[in-house]
Amino acid sequence: MSKAFLVFEDGLVFEGESFGAVGESTGEVVFNTSMTGYQEILTDPSYYGQMVTMTYPLIGNYGINEEDFESIKPFVSAFIVKEYSPIYSNYRATSSLGDFLKKHGIIGIQGIDTRMVVRHIREAGSMNAVISTIDNDKESLKQKAKNIPSIVGQDLVQYVTCNEPYEWLEGSWQLDGSFYKPKKYSKHVVALDFGIKRNILRYLVDEGCRVTVVPAKTTFEEIEKLKPDGIFISNGPGDPAPLYYAIETVAKVTEKYPSFGICLGNQLLALAYGGTTYKLKFGHHGGNQPVKDLTTGKVEITAQNHCFAVDIQKILDKFEITHINLNDDTVEGIKHKTKSIFAVQYHPENGPGPHDAKYLFKRFVELL
Repeated sequence: MSKAFLVFEDGLVFEGESFGAVGESTGEVVFNTSMTGYQEILTDPSYYGQMVTMTYPLIGNYGINEEDFESIKPFVSAFIVKEYSPIYSNYRATSSLGDFLKKHGIIGIQGIDTRMVVRHIREAGSMNAVISTIDNDKESLKQKAKNIPSIVGQDLVQYVTCNEPYEWLEGSWQLDGSFYKPKKYSKHVVALDFGIKRNILRYLVDEGCRVTVVPAKTTFEEIEKLKPDGIFISNGPGDPAPLYYAIETVAKVTEKYPSFGICLGNQLLALAYGGTTYKLKFGHHGGNQPVKDLTTGKVEITAQNHCFAVDIQKILDKFEITHINLNDDTVEGIKHKTKSIFAVQYHPENGPGPHDAKYLFKRFVELL
């Protein structure tokens, strides 16, 4: 392992050791509080352009297996851990975490105080940084970090959406190594891909849906030709505000079809009807976020990954708040008052868990 530096735009410097690829990478640093699921995190397109810090100290001990990927490849800019384990043990594993990162050109850094990284972000807010294994000049790295553009105002969806429509018929993984397939596909769902995760598609299939995934810029007229029973509005990276094409399409399709949105899909739905969004100080990333369902009073432990939140004060005549985050009272779910449209900010599909909110997929299919 070679020496590596993590340098924040405000000048804070960490020195550690690299694993995975060598080189230099930039991005916004966020932290994830999940104890497991690092390969699902790495392959989540919503992390495009970001460096992920894991708060759990030992990472890599169960290796990598391709069956649990959330997309075709990893999308993080870099990976930051306290201690990387090159030795892995799991009967499904096919490679080490380090080899996986190296294969895909992603830099990992270990041996730094991740507790200090997290505390710094919590106090100062998410900020840009650079990780380098090739430049030891700290002043040079500080300047590079300062020159990184903010994710605010950028369309990051264009880098993660599919190029062509495709059909998805595969459900959840089974203990015999196969994937569930229903005997009959009862409903047809068109999923707008803004960075969709595979577990979302699997859960829809588990409920008997045949899913057609379409690129982010697919028009309302093109969706109509597919004759869907319902629309799914996916998760994705970055700021929803500049996605004018997505906001326009969401406004049209939700007028005609029952619709369900997750994460970025929740934000796009709010924007489509006149609501607003804003950037959180350090976002919600992890598998232990408490959310209260205001319709039942039940508290669910949820997985989350978002840097922006919705404000629906301007559209309370059309929508009601269904879920709130118990840590900071931000909006975690909304529902239209007269149409079959609802969305949540968190991830009910999250692998490896928790699974408290998986019932939302059944609720969506019942609307169809």
